[in-house]
Amino acid sequence: MAAARWWRHEHGLPRRHPAFRGEGDALPVPAKRPAPQLLPPAERRRATDTVALALEVASAACAAAQRDPATLPSVFVSAHGDLGVNDYMCSTLATAPTMLSPTRFHNSVHNAPAGYWTMGTACHEASTALTAYEHSFANGLLAAATQCLADSRAVLLVGYDVTAVGALASVTHSDGLLAMALVISPERGDHSLLQLDWALEAADQPAMAALRSPAAQALAGNALADALPLAEALARGEPRSLRMPLSTRQALCLTLVA
Repeated sequence: MAAARWWRHEHGLPRRHPAFRGEGDALPVPAKRPAPQLLPPAERRRATDTVALALEVASAACAAAQRDPATLPSVFVSAHGDLGVNDYMCSTLATAPTMLSPTRFHNSVHNAPAGYWTMGTACHEASTALTAYEHSFANGLLAAATQCLADSRAVLLVGYDVTAVGALASVTHSDGLLAMALVISPERGDHSLLQLDWALEAADQPAMAALRSPAAQALAGNALADALPLAEALARGEPRSLRMPLSTRQALCLTLVA
């Protein structure tokens, strides 16, 4: 399993950033969002935050795993999609519906980042886009791991969420920009970070594992926060057991082997 991540406060994509091990400063100086190099300049400028985040971490994860992006089926996950675009659409439809931007409408679709990824990498493999509210990353990990096991081939998992804005911020919550991507392989290779064993468990109101590092704690307000315990485990590179809630009745139990 190889990984990459991007957050509002870090412009690089280290596989094992010391901040997630609780070392050094909690978070570096805030950085601009990434610019997805897969897209032509004009498309790059128009890309939404979700597209920019997803393509950046997906590219980095494939590079870390030494995998050709065109050969990987993928699972893209987000709790809310692009809330900024959705807020714009709702506001425009309520005030000036004839002024709705076709480009922004196109980018409001939940699988827009997956579409840009497959076009940018010339990938013709299967792509899935899903959401499961605050348990989106865990459910995406289950979907990717299941597909990897069933088809005996590597799968790319990409998760991303952005800030809640406008009227939608009154009914949902998400702070900052956060994205994480993994390449999950059926066999351990030279570029693997950890071995991942998993099982499903019935549970009543399972809780997310406590965050250990100040860096992860600072990002806990993002809707993709359920990915952070795994990010910390990957940064430490140590054996660990994790319980990731899938719903109020079920959990994904992970055993990470160094």
